[in-house]
Amino acid sequence: MNAGRPINRILVIKLGAMGDIVQATGPFAAIRRHHSDAHITLLTTKLFGDFARAGGWFDDVWIDDRPSWRELRSWVASLKRLRGGKFDRVYDLQTSDRTAILFHLFGIDRKPEWSGTVAGCSHRHTNPQRDFIHTIERQAEQLGVAGITEVPPPNLDSIKSDVGRFELASPYVLLIPGGSPHRPDKRWPANNYAELARRLLAREITPVVIGGTAETQIASAIATFCEGARDLTTQTTMVDMVELSRGAAGAVGNDTGPTHVIATAGTPTLALFSHASDPDLCGQRGPDVTILRRHPLDDLSVDEVEASLRLR
Repeated sequence: MNAGRPINRILVIKLGAMGDIVQATGPFAAIRRHHSDAHITLLTTKLFGDFARAGGWFDDVWIDDRPSWRELRSWVASLKRLRGGKFDRVYDLQTSDRTAILFHLFGIDRKPEWSGTVAGCSHRHTNPQRDFIHTIERQAEQLGVAGITEVPPPNLDSIKSDVGRFELASPYVLLIPGGSPHRPDKRWPANNYAELARRLLAREITPVVIGGTAETQIASAIATFCEGARDLTTQTTMVDMVELSRGAAGAVGNDTGPTHVIATAGTPTLALFSHASDPDLCGQRGPDVTILRRHPLDDLSVDEVEASLRLR
């Protein structure tokens, strides 16, 4: 399997974001299978630590506090920990400027084999079109350079959670009206989600709004307009989202992290895209995903969304 030195200790780097973490679960599984006897550590950020531990792909999960460039002491501590890991190979699935710096900080004498894009690494992915292919295919190509030729699609079957505390009665549909605060053009209007929620309730289907702190105001407005809707914003972890998806009849969401989670979990998912992102490069993948795209998203009617929503 490995023509050179034994690969006993491996570091996988994937810092975020949520959708990217979900789409890396196929590579996580492929690395685990390819190096079945190795000790594998993931370096990620705090938001995704519990999710990564629940997946069973890694022997250890390290949290990167992402110090700023001015926090020299934190960088020294991070470097000391990385060098102390005595890694034989690194799979850099983040391939950012930050991880390129980590590559160089290892130093010549302690530098492990490295799968990534940084100049000088041992297993460099050099496809000049890598930024123009979907994340999933891009990562599979990168792993192929390192000898991992079989990469399964993203899969969340190993993620389990007890969501009984939410007391959700079936049928229910998950609504994901949020997205990056600095990317408002990726959001379908909140009043459209409210109208869709009202129509679902009229069909005796409970609309359930999920998201983070940035979505609490939207969820509150939907619940006010549509008595009977459930507001679970800020209450669900990433692991909870997976389990809630298994019980959902369907889902509608913007191009944002939770929509990736739900689609990958197998829920019939309707993902709404504007000109601000390209589904050919970052679209949700799963057993039952429909993508609607409009420029701008305001032009996408509630009628069309309702008609396109598939329920199980």
